[in-house]
Amino acid sequence: MRTNAIIMYVIGVFFLISAAGYTIWVGNTVNWDPNHLEWVGTVALTLTSILGFFVGFYLGRVHKAQGGELPQDILTADIDDDDPEVGHFAPWSWWPLVLGGALALVFLGLAVGTWISFIGGPLVLIAIVGWNYEFYRGHFAR
Repeated sequence: MRTNAIIMYVIGVFFLISAAGYTIWVGNTVNWDPNHLEWVGTVALTLTSILGFFVGFYLGRVHKAQGGELPQDILTADIDDDDPEVGHFAPWSWWPLVLGGALALVFLGLAVGTWISFIGGPLVLIAIVGWNYEFYRGHFAR
């Protein structure tokens, strides 16, 4: 986690330098006329830099508070040293395909005609409910 904090600090410094360079570049193109300066890019790059510093500070504090290195941070650690449980996934499930098709209808409706979204919306809800409750019905019920 210490490495992640350092990476975020590097990102913060990079965007701070980019903000300064952007401001100088834009200022030179308009001959430093205050009526024609464009500050949105400078503000966006500065806020991105601040975000990088915030995340780096947070990760540094978490690293200090955890009381030791995590298995992901130790170069000699094995894969099994970390918690191997990621979750339970159903490889035979058709519900992700149904959800993808229903979401495609919703977004197609946003692009072409809103009436298509009214068809896709209930299908999205049916697909989400079906995917969540597939282990409670049928052959694979628990």
